[in-house]
Amino acid sequence: MPRMAQNPVNLDAVETVRVDCDILIIGGGNAGCFSAVEAAKIDPSLKVVIMEKAQIMRSGACSAGMDAINTYIPEGKTPEDLVRWCRSQVGGGPLREDLALSNARELNEAVDDLERWGLPILRDDKGNIRYRGAWDISIHGEQLKPIMAEKAIEAGAQVYNRVACTQLLMHEGRCVGALGFGVRDGKFYVFNAKATINATGGAAGLYKSYTADATDSHHQIWMCPYCVGTGYAVGIRQGAEMTSMEQRWVATRTKDFCGPVDTISVGYKAPIINAKGERIMRERYAHLGADKAPRYIRANAPMEEWLAGRGPTYCDTRDMDPELASQMMTDYLNERPSFVLFLASRGQDPTKEPIEIYGSDPYIVGGHTQSGFWVDLDRMTTVPGLFAAGETAGGNPNKFVGGCAAEGKIALRGAVQYIQNLELPDPDPAQIEAEKARVFAPLLRGQDFDGVAALEMEERLQRLMDEYAGGTSQFYRTNEERLDYALKHLDVLKDQTRFLKARDLHDLMSVHEVIDRLDVAEVLCHHLKFRKETRWQGWQTRADYPDTDPAYDCHVESRRNLETGEIETFTRPYEQIVPGDRYKP
Repeated sequence: MPRMAQNPVNLDAVETVRVDCDILIIGGGNAGCFSAVEAAKIDPSLKVVIMEKAQIMRSGACSAGMDAINTYIPEGKTPEDLVRWCRSQVGGGPLREDLALSNARELNEAVDDLERWGLPILRDDKGNIRYRGAWDISIHGEQLKPIMAEKAIEAGAQVYNRVACTQLLMHEGRCVGALGFGVRDGKFYVFNAKATINATGGAAGLYKSYTADATDSHHQIWMCPYCVGTGYAVGIRQGAEMTSMEQRWVATRTKDFCGPVDTISVGYKAPIINAKGERIMRERYAHLGADKAPRYIRANAPMEEWLAGRGPTYCDTRDMDPELASQMMTDYLNERPSFVLFLASRGQDPTKEPIEIYGSDPYIVGGHTQSGFWVDLDRMTTVPGLFAAGETAGGNPNKFVGGCAAEGKIALRGAVQYIQNLELPDPDPAQIEAEKARVFAPLLRGQDFDGVAALEMEERLQRLMDEYAGGTSQFYRTNEERLDYALKHLDVLKDQTRFLKARDLHDLMSVHEVIDRLDVAEVLCHHLKFRKETRWQGWQTRADYPDTDPAYDCHVESRRNLETGEIETFTRPYEQIVPGDRYKP
């Protein structure tokens, strides 16, 4: 591990590093790597830079590996069919069907790229891809992220590892790069770019996890804990339009560990049962189409069983033969190996005891739901020069690995078209110095400063969101008064960020992560408050408006007013492009 730089004694001691490039990619995850590879295909002379908070070989949501790619169009199906399925999985929309269709047309080629690069995709004896559901395919994906990262580096992208983004660099109303600091070297970085692709992860840690306690389980959550919503936050601060932030992602996870459930229920066909032994998806939710039920129903059903006094709920693995159970554990070793150790530590044999399941804390993750930036077909946000791909691009749910990869390619093409005949401007020194002072202030306040630690503020934020903005402890329910309370106290926390302190560079990173989470949480609460209905139970449940209201069959949007600092909410109409029943796949 590289040695961490010593704390600077004053701001003048902080070295500033300027990097000029054609295209800056913020985030070296799935979408970011595919953007870099696509750039080399289009124009090898382009200077492409990746700004990565972690280390690109094992960063992003795919860092620990995967056991499946959840969307791949099978023979006999069309991109339009995939859009219809996506539409049905979010209860008939509203969604951006134009984005979903453009993504679907690129999807298979992106997944085929992964196989050509060395990703093992499981096939049967005849060479046909092995599906484990209607659209998802099985892989041995423990090396998924290194495979993508190596290709991005081979494509010529210049990678700056361990550099955390803190702000967008602006010039006359358009984005011309980003600013940040080295979490190991303590330098301040200025990335000056003709176009910027925002490809960071989603937002975890906004809510308290039900597994959280005073021990090392603080970040025992489903989503990567270092995906904190920075990509959203830097855009929010520059007045970018955000869409569908109220459509949170809540997943059904293995209880007490927050491990994946689809591996068991979809991949190995283990039915979901309640404490009475009832197969709830078949017997109680059959009117929703059993296993074809929208994803938010499948996530919320176990919680409804708890509320009705029929919990706990389980994935019933007791009918599995030992050989199949062993194969299932092998799949877990590809995606969440520590879950195998968790079961072993409890002495649990899945063939004799079912695996208990529960709901996760809510996340903002545009690769699963449709939270994120409002973008055009080229994936440019409402801030000129700023593009979004993967988790940050809103409007297009159920992208998952293949769809985020495809979107990385689409955003890169849009960026290349945008920069034609565009000159690289000189960055504004005043903007740079102001951000540099803001970034390092918590570290320069001195060890005797009686301030607030990042963890203290993070825990306050998480409890506030959990109890008042529809977290796990409230079975995802909220109402007008609770959201008003949350917004009032988010304002208090945001004001108290001036008291945040850092002992070292790692602490400084944590400080800016909690600041980013606060900005995302504020926008999320405004979206939850604006949609006065319940459209996606569990993902978005209003206890005071329990029914669906046709008046809200639209996209809920927001933007920060840069003059007043207030969050303004409004709507955009839903447009159905792909024909067919909105509610059927």
